[in-house]
Amino acid sequence: MSILKSSVAKKTSMAISALFLVIFIFVHLVINLTLIYPGKEAFDAAVEFMGTNPFIQIMQPILFLGFLFHIGMGIYLELTNNSKRPVKYAKTNLGAASSWASRNMIWTGLGVLVFLLIHLYNYFYPFKTQDISDHYALVIGLFKNPVYTLLYVFAFISLGIHLSHGFQSAFQSLGTPREKCNKALVVTGNIVAFVVAFCFSAIAIYFYFN
Repeated sequence: MSILKSSVAKKTSMAISALFLVIFIFVHLVINLTLIYPGKEAFDAAVEFMGTNPFIQIMQPILFLGFLFHIGMGIYLELTNNSKRPVKYAKTNLGAASSWASRNMIWTGLGVLVFLLIHLYNYFYPFKTQDISDHYALVIGLFKNPVYTLLYVFAFISLGIHLSHGFQSAFQSLGTPREKCNKALVVTGNIVAFVVAFCFSAIAIYFYFN
């Protein structure tokens, strides 16, 4: 259908996939917070639930496809926008009407992608292929690695920057009245970005030093 090929449809699908991933990020954050409180037993129980619950097992491939779609569509839209943007405008006037975060969405997104691949190799792959009963020890062991922890913090700062623009952009792509809601979306997006970047990073740093 031609409507599916339109730029509006592409941006709408990109927005939906983004908000879907934001929900996953906050679920992931809630689980990770149990590392600190209540602690080991709660975290291992949460991981066991996520690994055996039928609904979660169905959602895993959907989540994976959501990541692939969001990444692929993001790269496609970036390349398309760059091909249509006059060089002179891009060099001289781009910063006047857009934030640094909005101009660098592709790079912050790719930074998160690189870490995601590392994280899948270090945690998700062992989780799926090995008989691991102590997931708490596996995660804490990763946080004791200074290189991994540095990459982890960098990735979530990048994700926070990505979300600071992406959150409001997603709602605007879905047709939210800009004049009425723009300020609220900006504030909410910044709060979401800060919570995600700060909490994930703080968990890693906490266990690195303790």
